[in-house]
Amino acid sequence: MSEPKPPIPTTPTPGDTYKGWLFKWTNYIKGYQRRWFVLSNGLLSYYRSQAEMGHTCRGTINLATANIAVEDSCNFVISNGGAQTYHLKASSEVERQRWITALELAKAKAVRMQDESDDSADEFCAVPPASGQGGGSHNSEIQSTLRTLSSKVEDLSTCNDLIVKHGSALQRSLSELEGLRVGADVGEKIRQVTERATLFRITSNAMINACRDFLSIAQSHSKRWQKALQTERDQRIRLEETLEQLAKQHNHLERAFRGATVLPPSLSNPNLSIKSGVSGKGDASDEDDDNEFFDAMEDPTGFITVPADPKYHRRSGSNISGISNETGMDDQSFDELSLASNSETSPPLELELVRQRRTRIPEKPNYYLNLWSIMKNCIGKELSKIPMPVNFNEPLSMLQRLSEDLEYYELLDKAAKCQNSLEQMCYVAAFTISSYSTTVHRTGKPFNPLLGETFELDRIRESGYRSLCEQVSHHPPAAAHHAFSEKGWTLRQEITLASKFRGKYLSIMPLGSIQCMFDKSNNQYSWKKVTTTVHNIIVGKLWIDQSGEIDVVNHKTGDRCHLKFAPYSYFSRDVPRKVTGVVTDKDGKAHYVLSGTWDEKMEFSRIMQSSKGENGTEGKQRTVYQTLKPKEIWRKNPLLEGAENMYYFSSLALTLNEPEEGVAPTDSRRRPDQRLMEEGRWDEANAEKQRLEEKQRSTRRERERDAVKAATTPEEGAHPDNYQALWFEKIHDSASGETLHVYKGGYWEAKEQGSWEMCPDIF
Repeated sequence: MSEPKPPIPTTPTPGDTYKGWLFKWTNYIKGYQRRWFVLSNGLLSYYRSQAEMGHTCRGTINLATANIAVEDSCNFVISNGGAQTYHLKASSEVERQRWITALELAKAKAVRMQDESDDSADEFCAVPPASGQGGGSHNSEIQSTLRTLSSKVEDLSTCNDLIVKHGSALQRSLSELEGLRVGADVGEKIRQVTERATLFRITSNAMINACRDFLSIAQSHSKRWQKALQTERDQRIRLEETLEQLAKQHNHLERAFRGATVLPPSLSNPNLSIKSGVSGKGDASDEDDDNEFFDAMEDPTGFITVPADPKYHRRSGSNISGISNETGMDDQSFDELSLASNSETSPPLELELVRQRRTRIPEKPNYYLNLWSIMKNCIGKELSKIPMPVNFNEPLSMLQRLSEDLEYYELLDKAAKCQNSLEQMCYVAAFTISSYSTTVHRTGKPFNPLLGETFELDRIRESGYRSLCEQVSHHPPAAAHHAFSEKGWTLRQEITLASKFRGKYLSIMPLGSIQCMFDKSNNQYSWKKVTTTVHNIIVGKLWIDQSGEIDVVNHKTGDRCHLKFAPYSYFSRDVPRKVTGVVTDKDGKAHYVLSGTWDEKMEFSRIMQSSKGENGTEGKQRTVYQTLKPKEIWRKNPLLEGAENMYYFSSLALTLNEPEEGVAPTDSRRRPDQRLMEEGRWDEANAEKQRLEEKQRSTRRERERDAVKAATTPEEGAHPDNYQALWFEKIHDSASGETLHVYKGGYWEAKEQGSWEMCPDIF
């Protein structure tokens, strides 16, 4: 039997190993079998022979959670709580003790490394960031040295315990040897004393080596730490001086504000520019993160992302443009220009006050309703044709829900600034995903809009955009939406909802497309929505899931972003509500990877290299993408306090039904049943809802009779309902090849003049 290698050095390094032959219990027929064991990085693995080390491992046990027990002079057991148990036997007691010593040291190291990995994030955050790249590397070096010293202290503690243990055993053997009578067989006792003395010597040498290493490292770094401490003191002094200068500049700006006679709209809220300026600096500083790479992440949706090769470290500064840096610097420059123009060169303007929007609505009352008595007769029917009481609704119409897509309009503002169409695609894709974040808790059904009903969302002063929705068809129900922004983008969509009630769940399939155009680049994007499923309709707590795939297409350049919304699965190991996507150019080459969840946040990564990998679970070959470190592109705004009592409305949704002067008489804010429901008067709302629906049916019958009378042939009378939308007209879009209703103009001019004679009486 070959002798095992000497015990592992006390100083832990990633390459420490301990190898040797041991006998492992297999079964009652074969008994103990000779196996080659390797102890490395806190893992004990075994092989049938040394030749198997390169390709076949017969078993591995993690010592961090394992229990090591000695049975007799040569046997010992390693178990991790029942899942794995190794019964091992060494050739001698000395060899067994060498393995026990090595295993205990490796276990202590594994436990320590596991604790450090759990606390690494807190330790990193506890160290204040130094200025520049050199400061960051210096902090990393200090942390590494501290961890090494802490590891040495742990090794010293472990060696001390072993010395006490072996010293006590040696003392007992010496006492027994002295107590033997002359003439007795002392050979066996002398052998035991010799073995235990050898173990004591081995452990003592390990203790001495650990002390020597600890002292050497401490002495070599003491001067550097003193110098680093002095540097930190100097930086603190410079920081105090900088803060003093900033305080003086702040006072100067305050005096400039007080002395000014006008206040531009962009600075009507002083905190807004300050916050956006800080945000811009934060985005710009993240440009340094292009030089960092993230750990490998396996994606079961068809591709795998891994860290990019370090050779791209040098290229990232010159050839790779960071999106967050670009937009962040733009925001920062805008804020600085607005401050400068306010204090020095801005011409006198009239003071414009921005309206303060409401932040609360009446809390939802708790009314009991027998759900099954209503739903049992509705299985398999179209949802829009089912008469529903307001108990299932939320006090918003479908037109207002469409306007909620603009909750994160800032993504389109940033997209309008992008010079690169692929970068712009990332922001458009993030905007597409963000529209679903408001639905995660919204189990209430919006009111079906009446034919001709409209909803305007005028945020031109606060956010720079205006939005208009109109119900352009009743059977099938279809709504048209148009929004334009002063930042250079236009959004339009026509959505028709097809829904089916299946007993246990409700499926909502949006039909139609959404289009977004940018003035500066003339890029035109289009995409469709995924399927929304409401689970536990009859029994259990309602919850919503989004599933399906979206292709965002740039019709000018041919760029494409394929997004996949993973459906919820009890057996899936992925995070719930996961979304993944890949941005490709017209030739199919991938440039960006997006990943995240549709209810929390999304991140994007620049692809540096791609290759074909192993086959996935469905037999399809996965693509391996080497990417830079991901950056956050979108994060959901937190809900206000008490949102669970206000239908889980977001801050924007709370303002949608707020009464406003000057809106059209067909606006959803003027709908009486919706207003009564918001005020908590549900019985009155149900009665008013029935009145409005009957009025709509009566109006449609009259319109059909008039159309039949005007028809000159039976063919013309075959489709008597020839309703025409007031503010939208149907066209064929040559870029996307689709037919949809687009805004034809006139609404905002009519609002400015207060002329609404053309509006129908629907309420």
